[in-house]
Amino acid sequence: MTNLYQVYVDDNYHYQDENERYKLGDFVTFEKAVTACQTIVDEYLQQSYREGATAEKLYESYVGFGEDPFIVGEPAPFHFSAWNYAKKRCYEICGEKLKSEKSEL
Repeated sequence: MTNLYQVYVDDNYHYQDENERYKLGDFVTFEKAVTACQTIVDEYLQQSYREGATAEKLYESYVGFGEDPFIVGEPAPFHFSAWNYAKKRCYEICGEKLKSEKSEL
């Protein structure tokens, strides 16, 4: 039996409004589901980044207006958090050091 992982996407601008949620798709591995989630976050960050922007400002933009993908399915080797991933990527994109390396992806 094959495990199936579903990726759903919420809209940070309409926080907790399930009417704004959509299903991205089904994935046969957890890793593929994570990659799909990361792609959604990366696309927003790349489109929103402006030269000279700080990681904090870019992250603030993401949590206010970006899409928040999440994975449904078992067994999940770890909990993927789009917000944690976005924070890490904001610091990488802006060339800054992440203040805390303890965030879980």
